[in-house]
Amino acid sequence: MSTKGGTLLTGAGLSKHFRHVAALEDVDVQLVAGDVVALLGPNGAGKTTLLRILAGVSNPSSGTAEAVSARIGWVPHQPAVYRKLTARENLRFFCALERAPDPEALTEDLLRRADLERFSGQIAGELSSGTLQRLNLAIALAGKPVALLLDEPTATLSPDQVHRLWDWLDELRVEENLAVLFSTQSVDEAARHAESMIVLDRGHVAFRGTVAELIAGYGTPGVAESDAADRAFLNLVGPPT
Repeated sequence: MSTKGGTLLTGAGLSKHFRHVAALEDVDVQLVAGDVVALLGPNGAGKTTLLRILAGVSNPSSGTAEAVSARIGWVPHQPAVYRKLTARENLRFFCALERAPDPEALTEDLLRRADLERFSGQIAGELSSGTLQRLNLAIALAGKPVALLLDEPTATLSPDQVHRLWDWLDELRVEENLAVLFSTQSVDEAARHAESMIVLDRGHVAFRGTVAELIAGYGTPGVAESDAADRAFLNLVGPPT
């Protein structure tokens, strides 16, 4: 079991406006070492905007985002790879960029742990979306991050790839006390893998707590246990548009 540590990442009063549209409005978030937190919400709720601000790739219109370490891993929904390089060349480049003591050894380790060894010589631009996403995650881990921010990391993965991904993340959490904040549109995924969740709706925090608290506050009596969390989520944010 991992031992929880101190706060790694804090966002206070984060807002982001695009002209007259508020993509994010006065959002607070805190990520502690060893935490796994799910970020849920319908399309356009502000999930990606929040993650981009916390990752340092976008500036808020107001509010502050602070990290105790520069080693914050960012896994965008669209893979950030060099598509003309092979999977191995991409990893070797990023391992060297992160000044790994032994870039070659780390490259081979990441290829193995990401189940990419048989694709190592393939051009990244020719990989399937699921394989490309695993490369995307491996690149983010090249810098040995203390916290990992993932934007819908399993959206393009097959069920067996999803299982392997979460096995890997759970292993990192236990061994290295890695903190994880991931966005998803699956309440089931949040229930399975996160200790707590933040639900965004139209840029605002609509709910913060555990799945059990979501069901207790917004559930529908008489709904089957297997559907209770999904129903509570829909009651909170409304049906998809």
